Amino acid sequence: MCSLVLQVSLVVNVASECGYTDSHYKALQQLQRDLGPYHFNVLAFPCNQFGQQEPDTNKEIESFARKTYGASFPMFSKITVSGAGAIPAFKYLIESTGEEPTWNFWKYLVDPNGKVVKAWDSTVSVEEIRPHITELVRKIILKKKDEL
Repeated sequence: MCSLVLQVSLVVNVASECGYTDSHYKALQQLQRDLGPYHFNVLAFPCNQFGQQEPDTNKEIESFARKTYGASFPMFSKITVSGAGAIPAFKYLIESTGEEPTWNFWKYLVDPNGKVVKAWDSTVSVEEIRPHITELVRKIILKKKDEL
């Protein structure tokens, strides 16, 4: 019998040429290394909406993140995250939190059931939100332990 893998996700709109790029990519990869990939994943969505700071192609963006930061988390195609053109996933994140991205590296924490727990803007470091993520991951691990 196949069991469903429950994961915590941190959904982030990333950009390669932003002032937050270096610190966020390093911290996101550290988080992925420490907590992923079984119970947690960073889900990176490149976006060129804010300051035109993600101008490259999907292939170039992924190559940059992988080579420069060793990014091992899933990288999606470039998207629109706010306004009328926002993809359905981000519309859901915005509707769930009432918080719409206004810049790059907006972060949404999603629990294993798909419920959006909280959102943070670019100025909030990954280190500041790490306790929220580790608590959700801990709950998954404890639940699995109880089921053994």
